[in-house]
Amino acid sequence: MGKTDHTWIGFPNTLSLQKKKAMLTKEKVNKTINNLPDKFTIDELIDRLIFMEKIEEGLQQSEEGKVVSNEDLKIIIDKWSK
Repeated sequence: MGKTDHTWIGFPNTLSLQKKKAMLTKEKVNKTINNLPDKFTIDELIDRLIFMEKIEEGLQQSEEGKVVSNEDLKIIIDKWSK
């Protein structure tokens, strides 16, 4: 593998790594709520909020350089599939 630090995606040393929670803004939450239909279940709302949080976490990880190259990902998948 390359020089990328993979400890944050389930590789060794994950126990010592603390995950930073992405912060949502009221504006983004309100926008999500406004995009829901007039009637929705609490489960639908929670699913949308969790989805939003995951997107924010991914963007934060990308900004911090916590990414995996396509080449490294192919190597990882090959190891998992054996």
